[in-house]
Amino acid sequence: MRLAGLKSLIVIGLTTLSLLAAAPGGAVEPDEVLDDPVLEQRARHLSEGLRCLVCRNESIDDSNAELARDLRILVRERLLAGDSDTEALDFIVDRYGEYVLLRPAISGANWLLWAAGPLMLLMALVIGVLYVRGRARAPKVAEQSLSPEEQERLRKILEE
Repeated sequence: MRLAGLKSLIVIGLTTLSLLAAAPGGAVEPDEVLDDPVLEQRARHLSEGLRCLVCRNESIDDSNAELARDLRILVRERLLAGDSDTEALDFIVDRYGEYVLLRPAISGANWLLWAAGPLMLLMALVIGVLYVRGRARAPKVAEQSLSPEEQERLRKILEE
């Protein structure tokens, strides 16, 4: 009986999650939506790749910030003006910089940022291997036993 209840609870949870995942961006307001469904779909696609400059790691489609709303409207204005997706993105990047892209291109100075993480990991591994090898080659320190005087002193301390 318990297993059947648990299974139905899991099915309900997964169904709810899949419906929430399929829902369109929650921050886009009705007055922003374009009448042409093709242009609206293009605008949504572009908005998913643009960073909210207030929220940082959130797309402008998901953000309720005023600046995100302004960027969503700007994307739609550029598309209504006849810009291609690339031209609209280029316009926004020229205005706000590459930081506005959630997935910046791997080129120019960005290459160093993309490569920094793996390079640091590689350097850490090399340093770790060299350290372990150096420790393995270090001469072993022989354990010294207590001298007779130290043994006598220890015996007196323990007797107290």
